[in-house]
Amino acid sequence: METEQARELLAAERKRIERELAGVRHEDDGEPADEFDPANLASDLYQDEFNEGRADDLQEQLAALERAEARLAAGTYGLSVESGEPIPDERLEAVPTAELTADEERAR
Repeated sequence: METEQARELLAAERKRIERELAGVRHEDDGEPADEFDPANLASDLYQDEFNEGRADDLQEQLAALERAEARLAAGTYGLSVESGEPIPDERLEAVPTAELTADEERAR
């Protein structure tokens, strides 16, 4: 894969992750919560825990993106971190942060 194309893919992926991260914070609906209503508390708790889990997933994606950017800078982007085998361009286009070939990923 050409370096410029890889840069564009990674920049688009960073934008997507950062946009999603910005959207997972707790949103106050503006209505006063009835602190004695278990349904209100449960709903808020569920949403907060869902958002926290989503934020954790996005932070992991961001870390993978940073590793991919480091590989790009080092000239090893597009090579498996495990075997050094080339990762097909089609896979990188679908998953710009891919660190392994599809076969290696399946084997895990």
